[in-house]
Amino acid sequence: MASRRSLTRYAWLSITAAVVTIGLKTLAYLLTGSVGLLSDAAESFVNLAGAIMALGMLTVAARPPDDEHHFGHDKAEYFASGVEGTLILGAALVIAAAAVGRLLKPAPLEQAGLGLVACAVASAVNLGVARVLLDVGRKFESVTLEADARHLMTDVWTSIGVIVGVGLVALTGWTMLDPIVALAVAANIVRTGLRLMNRSVLGLLDTALPAAEQHSVERILERYQGQGVRFHAVRTRQAAARRFVSMHVLVPGGWTVLQGHALLEQVEREVRGSLQNCTVMTHLEPIEDPASFDDVGLDR
Repeated sequence: MASRRSLTRYAWLSITAAVVTIGLKTLAYLLTGSVGLLSDAAESFVNLAGAIMALGMLTVAARPPDDEHHFGHDKAEYFASGVEGTLILGAALVIAAAAVGRLLKPAPLEQAGLGLVACAVASAVNLGVARVLLDVGRKFESVTLEADARHLMTDVWTSIGVIVGVGLVALTGWTMLDPIVALAVAANIVRTGLRLMNRSVLGLLDTALPAAEQHSVERILERYQGQGVRFHAVRTRQAAARRFVSMHVLVPGGWTVLQGHALLEQVEREVRGSLQNCTVMTHLEPIEDPASFDDVGLDR
């Protein structure tokens, strides 16, 4: 848990990067008057809002279980991921609106060279921070940091598209290229926003663990079948980095409580060993009792 508390420092890194890139991209827009660069600067404001949200949710997620949240606060990370996705979609709308306005009223660009340099520096900052956040997010299974990283990567691709568009306008004098590139960028980042929102919804709906992890649990349980032990009502779910596995374990009725307890401890230990950050809950039942086979539903 201590290592996950330290994740907030990466949110501060993202906030710092957002402030720096806002300054650089705003300068690029003021130098050139490019609607593409304006849209790029607008997305950086979205990055800042997302990073602040990430900081808040990582702080909440790191809290230990309490009287009102017995299973911890890990799911708070899904709110950050969902908000990031929503902000990305909002940025796409702003970019598209600005681009359509410039399509209707084309305007020449000024000092394109200086503006592109400022935008390129901002992109390099975002790329470096995004790589750090993505690596740390995957290592600690933080959906918040992964979402923030992917948000920054959309900003990088946005900037690359804008740089290409502004460069072509400067070379060809065809001002229509600027808003066309901005529209293409808006369409591209919509996909990332929808993916992040979908991931958050699935997490909040207690989606089961990935198939590979479920198979890992199944392989462990199969090894006990030859000992006269049965399993059913095996359920899994994930809350950010925390995994939950629950099951009913059916054993011969003649077993002692000590024997049954020892088996449950062993099964739980093996499942926890195969899955990181996993909470395992077991329920012991006599295999001879027909009632043991009637409680496989979610509402027993």
